[in-house]
Amino acid sequence: MEPFIWQDRGGIHIFDLLKTQQCLHQACEKAQEMIAEGKVIVFVGTKRQAQEIVKEEAKRCGVPFVTNRWAGGLLTNWKQVNKSIEKLIKLREGREEGEFQHRTKKERVLIDREIAQLDRLFGGLVDLKDIPDALFVVDTHREETAVLEANKVGVEVFGMVDTNAEPELVKYPIPANDDAVRSIKLIVSTFATAVAEGKVEAEKKER
Repeated sequence: MEPFIWQDRGGIHIFDLLKTQQCLHQACEKAQEMIAEGKVIVFVGTKRQAQEIVKEEAKRCGVPFVTNRWAGGLLTNWKQVNKSIEKLIKLREGREEGEFQHRTKKERVLIDREIAQLDRLFGGLVDLKDIPDALFVVDTHREETAVLEANKVGVEVFGMVDTNAEPELVKYPIPANDDAVRSIKLIVSTFATAVAEGKVEAEKKER
């Protein structure tokens, strides 16, 4: 991460904010371009201080998201994961339509429990129909499994990289503090706005 660091003050590394701005701008331009072409980006952020921000911003710009736990194999074993997502959708619909009313109370409790478990892992991915084209990751060090899977299957990675991260695993690194809520909010909301603008462009092309 040395190229992105301005100075070291007593063991505390301070980012060169000009480089952060440049990297964020580059990432946003590319994301907007990808979305305008009809490609799909999944937002990933499972650390406590990122969860609500990532969920809120992903919903705002209308993209799939993961905020509880990255399910291993989500990209490398997509067929199996897709079955779990389809099962969640089917169970949700069945509950809403009253399909399980004739079941015993115990059976309904078990169904509700299964829905809750699937929802925790895949609730933000119900609109994902295939392996995404890219991930946008908050804290690429923490989400290393997701980053490595993406690299393995050729999915591009946009990511907030802190001083403890490996930027070479990320195609579009955004050097920033990924622990501070204000920093996370600024980066994620800026990126989400670029995605939203890309969606507007995509809709214009379809007209």
